[in-house]
Amino acid sequence: MSVFRGLDISVSGMTAHRLWQEVVAINLANAETTRTPSGEPFRRKLVLFMQDGLGVRVAGIVDDPSPFRLVYDPSHPDADAQGYVRLPNIQPVLEMVDLLTATRGYEFNAQAFALQRKMLEHALDLLR
Repeated sequence: MSVFRGLDISVSGMTAHRLWQEVVAINLANAETTRTPSGEPFRRKLVLFMQDGLGVRVAGIVDDPSPFRLVYDPSHPDADAQGYVRLPNIQPVLEMVDLLTATRGYEFNAQAFALQRKMLEHALDLLR
């Protein structure tokens, strides 16, 4: 095992959590998007993680299959015949929880990286 393997693990975690933060930001930015190029409301994106050796990587980004929210607003241009508008399946409060979780994961991996770097520096100092 390489002495830098711990750094690689932390970097993989930071990379995965940064992407998760970006996906949450995309979800929040599209929380009110009622029509995409496909004609449907924006569908929430989920990040799938996979263990990769001792690290982690993003296995993919998938659409959340949960149903769209229905809101009665007959004046909306995307309202159906009954006056209901299909809104994205995004709940901003849950997205904020995901954002906090992703941020904490990034911070923990950054702290682990800094600690490992410091330990390697001390080891090199001992060898001098």
